[in-house]
Amino acid sequence: MTVAVETGLWHLDTNASTVALRHKTMWGLVTVKGTFGAVSGQGEVRPDGSAVGTVALGAASLDTKNAKRDEHLRSAEFLDVERHPEITFAVSSAERRDGDTVQVVGRLTVRGSSRPRTFTARLTEANAEGLTLEAEFTVDRGEFGISWNQLGMMRGMTTITATLRFLRTGA
Repeated sequence: MTVAVETGLWHLDTNASTVALRHKTMWGLVTVKGTFGAVSGQGEVRPDGSAVGTVALGAASLDTKNAKRDEHLRSAEFLDVERHPEITFAVSSAERRDGDTVQVVGRLTVRGSSRPRTFTARLTEANAEGLTLEAEFTVDRGEFGISWNQLGMMRGMTTITATLRFLRTGA
């Protein structure tokens, strides 16, 4: 992709953006999948082509299609949504690399714990009105104080996938 991304302010198109997770449970036999219904964000593309911004997820909006499990995931044993209603990713640097790749550096905050995270996203669409990024990265839930693991059923990393559509503010 050779299209230059316009400088200026951008906002997340909540209708065209998704953030999901998947995690193996039951000793790796079952994959739990969920999506966040409340996703918001904004960013700024600077004159040098780099970008900064924030994506926020409503922690209570996680939906795994199982009401009892979702209630447990919202509890203090997992996301603790009463005390920490948002999960945020603050982008300190997003720089376009070769072709359609974007190197993203930022801080992920879950349950009040913030950790650095770097990953590569893919710019799948860019024009004067909007841009779309796709990304996938893994998270160790233990880094964020999520240690509940009855009978050792939950092992490994949680995979986060995102399709984020940004629109030019005022465009």
